[in-house]
Amino acid sequence: MLVPFSFRAVTNSTWKMCCFQTNLSALSRSLATLQLPSPMETHLWYVMPDEVKSVSLLNQYMGLLSPSEKQQVLSTSDRRLQKSALLARTLVRTIIARYQINHHDDPRTLKFKKNIHGKPEVDWELGGCDGWCPPPLHFNISHTSSLIACGVTMNSPIGVDVEEKHRKLKHNILAFVRRYFSACEAERLSAISDTEIQRQEFVKLWTLKEAYVKALGRGFSAAPFRTFTIDIKNVKESFDLEKNSEAPEIIVKSLDDPENCTTHWRFALLELAGSHYTAICIEKDKASEVGMSIPIRMTVRKTIPLVCDECVSGTDAVLPIAGSIKQFL
Repeated sequence: MLVPFSFRAVTNSTWKMCCFQTNLSALSRSLATLQLPSPMETHLWYVMPDEVKSVSLLNQYMGLLSPSEKQQVLSTSDRRLQKSALLARTLVRTIIARYQINHHDDPRTLKFKKNIHGKPEVDWELGGCDGWCPPPLHFNISHTSSLIACGVTMNSPIGVDVEEKHRKLKHNILAFVRRYFSACEAERLSAISDTEIQRQEFVKLWTLKEAYVKALGRGFSAAPFRTFTIDIKNVKESFDLEKNSEAPEIIVKSLDDPENCTTHWRFALLELAGSHYTAICIEKDKASEVGMSIPIRMTVRKTIPLVCDECVSGTDAVLPIAGSIKQFL
């Protein structure tokens, strides 16, 4: 059992909440089955831990996890970190189960493995003889103590990172970037005289670099931050695709491998829930023509797993900052 949390029952006056039975199977049937993302489409899900207050619900989430996942959740005595770890694993399991791939509709039965670099993948365990081949599903998760996000794609590897907009740094920004970032990035940040703007641009850049490394799926040791440069061209606070304003372009250049640049990867940088910067990096569809700027098609949903969803695409909860994005409701 999860160490009990001192939370009140789940309440949120802005959401229309339904009453659900406490039985887990009833919760599992309460939300609609999902269609898998189409090529070059991204499903982005997020949960706000402070909005999940029910001790009963948290303990039901604990029942979804594998023994090793439970051990990981309880490996810290910090209840805030426990809750974040629990919700992260719950979010992944419940989302993938709702796609009902080959009748895998119970989040408890899903199994996971890591590639040789440690990136999590679904382990479909192809032991049968029915000739079924698993779909090329990719997912990636990122979490802070205040927001947890999971991106899902088909065919395209994905990296997701979220950071709090007002994140405070323990180290001097310029000393840090000169040591760990590329020379071009350090020079660009050094040219910003306003310390608050400099901090904001650092957090955005950090988020993009994390998403890129996670999309590569080779681990941070294989792609140190100094070995590539990310640039946001003509960055603005936000842009409006409906008004055909030009989206600031995000470019990545590998210093070790100049051929592995923006023609291979697409980025989106968002402000999510008014409080977090969120970066998404996906591999470009190999069938696309070189040089074509095809937007990332994205559906964003806010959720409390197995309780309720809210599509927030096109609302103030999802504000594009840079990259080519087309939101779907």
